[in-house]
Amino acid sequence: MDAHTAALLGAGLAAIGAGMAAIGVGNVFGSFLEGALRNPGAADGQQGRLFIGFAAAELLGLLAFVVAMILIFVAK
Repeated sequence: MDAHTAALLGAGLAAIGAGMAAIGVGNVFGSFLEGALRNPGAADGQQGRLFIGFAAAELLGLLAFVVAMILIFVAK
């Protein structure tokens, strides 16, 4: 296997991480909605944690995307 093929294979594996970030964001919002519907009075206090969880999941997805782009266009 040459280096270019290995870089493309690594980029494909990194792209899986971007897809998993979408699942993570859905899990964060789904859990928040489940908790907010069970206890609406506490939903306002948990909204900050919702955005922190969203930002963390999106950061990991963007990081996986950047790694994939580096592997495709920079690594030779």
